[in-house]
Amino acid sequence: MLLDRINSPADLRGLSYDQLDELAVEIRAFIVDAVDASPAGGHLGSNLGAVELTLAVHRVFESPRDILLWDTGHQAYVHKIVTGRRDGFGKLRQAGGLSGYPSRTESEHDLVENSHASTALSWGYGLAKARQGDDSKGTVVSIIGDGAMTGGMAFEGLNNIGHGDVPMVIILNDNGRSYAPTASRLSSEVTRLRFSKRYEDYRRRIDALVEKVPYGRKVADAGLDAVKQVISQDPSLQHFVEALGVRYLGPVDGHDHDHLEEALRAARDHADGPVLVHVLTQKGKGYAPAETDPEKKLHDTSAFDIATGRGVKSKPRSWTSAYSDALAALMDADERIVAMTAAMPGSTGLLPIAERHPDRVLDVGIAEQHMVTSAAGLAHEGRVPVVAVYSTFFSRAFDQANMDVGLHAEHVVFTFDRAGITGDDGPSHHGVLDMVLCLRIPTMHVFVPSSEQELAVQLASAVEGSAPASLRWPKGATVQADRVGEGLEALQHREGADVAIVAVGDRLWPALEAAETLAADGIDCAVWDPRVIRPVDATMLDALADAPVVVTVENGYVSGGAGAYIADRLVERTGVREAPPILRLGVPDTYISHAKPARILAELGLDAAGIDTAVRKVLGQR
Repeated sequence: MLLDRINSPADLRGLSYDQLDELAVEIRAFIVDAVDASPAGGHLGSNLGAVELTLAVHRVFESPRDILLWDTGHQAYVHKIVTGRRDGFGKLRQAGGLSGYPSRTESEHDLVENSHASTALSWGYGLAKARQGDDSKGTVVSIIGDGAMTGGMAFEGLNNIGHGDVPMVIILNDNGRSYAPTASRLSSEVTRLRFSKRYEDYRRRIDALVEKVPYGRKVADAGLDAVKQVISQDPSLQHFVEALGVRYLGPVDGHDHDHLEEALRAARDHADGPVLVHVLTQKGKGYAPAETDPEKKLHDTSAFDIATGRGVKSKPRSWTSAYSDALAALMDADERIVAMTAAMPGSTGLLPIAERHPDRVLDVGIAEQHMVTSAAGLAHEGRVPVVAVYSTFFSRAFDQANMDVGLHAEHVVFTFDRAGITGDDGPSHHGVLDMVLCLRIPTMHVFVPSSEQELAVQLASAVEGSAPASLRWPKGATVQADRVGEGLEALQHREGADVAIVAVGDRLWPALEAAETLAADGIDCAVWDPRVIRPVDATMLDALADAPVVVTVENGYVSGGAGAYIADRLVERTGVREAPPILRLGVPDTYISHAKPARILAELGLDAAGIDTAVRKVLGQR
């Protein structure tokens, strides 16, 4: 196989175009097999569509001298393969194995993870600005796609790049998630002309002559605009980019080696300013189940049947499904409710709701800031916006949640999927910050459901209320409960005189398990489900004030989190001298690598065994 001979980008440069076609087929088969074999799954469709583009980038540019920034980073599997990490795919997204995103710890060819999207242009601007004027350093290349151009930060970066005339290359990998024009023979031929050195020289001579003719510039500009309107398939994109001061080349067939490399060489050699190369690719290309997947082109997937693309494991009911059903029931009964997502309607459970209420599910693209502020506007006009977002992405819109929603006390409900330790996607995707951020917004009610039943009850409470509110739940299978609380009240699941455990959200169940093992050794534990962190239940605080020791446990940052908030309220209620000793368990202030959530939680002491050990230590029984 050709692929066996590719251990670095240099190995690509001696291949013919026919060999590149053969290599592309082998790479696609390798990626399909690797994702299927990985217990943690992986990103499939976006990488299948970027094969030829990645090969062309590495044949034209010289990484790591030329800096390659992949945005979003989940389209970088091919980049990893050709930079010597093929063997690492045997442990893709597993503990101690290959990350699903670019990673500085893995390779000199990786600089930025870019798993949160829309940041590569800003990174590129800073890097290229710092390198400007230093001919000893290479080109900065930002490869942006898979919806990342819908993010506001991308447009901020593009505007600044053009305004500063910063020499860098921008590759727009257009796979239908942002701009999606179709190619034509006329456009490809005109594009080839515009790439040529002869055309460039001719344009410069004409421009010099035009400047000497009265009114020549106005006439020339008008004529040029007219020509562009005729020859360009997507004049709106071209005019927009060039109006910002960035030269536009394309569109280019992203699966044609010859045209791709020609375009990238032209962009590389245009050293006096920024160039955007518009590349058209097909997400999921070369693998029929991905090409025909109507929802997301098999964007990400776990173990599946290669012949059909369907999952081979029966999955237990997920928190996302439970949320989807609960929200759908509320929306059926209340026309005021509007669901919102930032380019993730499937992943956040909104697709089934969109089928029932297509006009009340709003997808704003990868634009969390815009989503949250527009939710404030909707709320002010009497709607009840429910913002569905992964916990890790909420931090992108904290200012808007604080200043636009919180400050004005607008009734927006934030629902955080994948809260807490999430596992396979690594440090950028653990949802450990949402609780800390929400507790910094003074007007926000903070709900923490511990079961599927509690999720439905608490979501209804949040929607029926009038304050800004948030709910969070973890990745994975739901937990079923026999007891459910009401309103804003805490729920005591177990009485005990020796220690009181306050178990936040999904940590209730390991806390109850720990309480059972402790009871066998004569340690009597009370276990509370707080249900709502703010406003915290006064009855629970009174009970905690009488406990000899209080232990809080949460699946999120311990510093500034739920335990810290409860401890502060307890001290306020009892006074410093009368408050019981409080031990707070949670995630430490660090970036945690990828591994299965159960493994990470155990290592952090947040499982039943860890809670058991912590209680024994705090009581002096080791």
